[in-house]
Amino acid sequence: METPTVAVSSAPRLRRTLTLWDLILYGIIVIQPVAPMSVFGVLSDRGHGHVVTTILIAMIAMLFTAVSYGKMARAYPSAGSAFTYVGQEINPALGYVTGWSMVMDYMLNPMICIIWCSQISRDFARGTPIVESLPYWAWAVFFASVFTWLNIQGVKTSARLNTGLAAGMGAVIVIFFLAAAHYIFGHPHNEPGFFTRPFYDPALWNAKAVLGGTSIAVLTYIGFDGISTLSEEAENPRRNILLATVLTCLVIGILSAFEVYAGQLIWPASQPFPNIDTAFTYVAGRVWPPLFGILGFTLLVANFGSALGSQLGAARLLYGMGRSKALPQSFFGVLDPIKRVPRNNVIFVGVIALIGAFLISYGLGAEMLNFGALIAFMGVNLAAFMRYYVRADNKKISNFVFPLAGFFICLLLWLNLSRPAKIVGAVWMGVGIAFGAIKTRGFRGNLIDFELPPEE
Repeated sequence: METPTVAVSSAPRLRRTLTLWDLILYGIIVIQPVAPMSVFGVLSDRGHGHVVTTILIAMIAMLFTAVSYGKMARAYPSAGSAFTYVGQEINPALGYVTGWSMVMDYMLNPMICIIWCSQISRDFARGTPIVESLPYWAWAVFFASVFTWLNIQGVKTSARLNTGLAAGMGAVIVIFFLAAAHYIFGHPHNEPGFFTRPFYDPALWNAKAVLGGTSIAVLTYIGFDGISTLSEEAENPRRNILLATVLTCLVIGILSAFEVYAGQLIWPASQPFPNIDTAFTYVAGRVWPPLFGILGFTLLVANFGSALGSQLGAARLLYGMGRSKALPQSFFGVLDPIKRVPRNNVIFVGVIALIGAFLISYGLGAEMLNFGALIAFMGVNLAAFMRYYVRADNKKISNFVFPLAGFFICLLLWLNLSRPAKIVGAVWMGVGIAFGAIKTRGFRGNLIDFELPPEE
């Protein structure tokens, strides 16, 4: 079988100005250096307190997968997505399944951001007259409406603003570490194993629970694959895209491990959180009361920005499917003539996200998102295995071990998702496969496109 290749375009190319460190900074900004804080309470509950262990195991899985993403970006430098990799290297039908799982992720991310923003706002409102009486559903409606309105208006954050936000998050993290060190070493800890208990607590250890927590901890790393989209602007992309993808996962993983390790020392797993969804803000408030508001606001801004970007991304993906007539073109395939945004799709995603925010918890939403993400990661690992080992003339052992290790670790984590997440995910995938089979006459027609279309 002939290896697929990408045609070389004669159109003008982007300037290659991004260095390796530019790519790493971009990856850290996309993932966000405060990524594990939003999901800390859910991880502690699911992993029986072993948050740092789940973060580190997830990092190993993501490092193997990052290698596969980096290598596939070499083969497809201008169209980097799991959908493309799997569809071209393995099978168009499997590419469709991978793409449909990506749609699930795009739809779920704004929903879990609405849930988290609503929860932290309720925490902030406690003790404030009038506002504290607002129920959760009112906050959810408020945030869903704001996200939808801003996206309809075409409001976007600039690269400079995103860099400034990342710097601000970094400053807050430094303040947290300083306050945490002062708190931890300012209190006597005579019990044996105090500093190792976050890694392994024999009283709470349960391998299945830890693997279940790790399947959620993958959420900490979601977004690292976005580095591959910068292949045409990167210096020496064959080397730097791979290195940047791996190093970004490594940096985020180590930073996240330090954050949650400090959090576990400050707030042991034996003590329940006032609100499991916003647990880390209470950890911060314990070491220094003003940090409750400072860190909470930082995470609110982070989730606010993530919701805006993911809702627009989902809307653009639906627009691409509508434009190619995979979905009804009259609704999904149109742009607002003035704002040049897919207004119908923005509203559609906002409504779906709001409904979901009423029906499920933040933890279940995170697991459902990872249901789709882990399918995509498994697909990319298999695509890398097929291209660089099965079809390669020079069969290197690293091209055998790395992608298969990434595949099986992701499969293990996927199997340890909760039953509700797997049931809902299976229903989503079943509907998608039936829809795809009908639209493509049993996957014999034109493949449905799951690539984000260029901005118009």
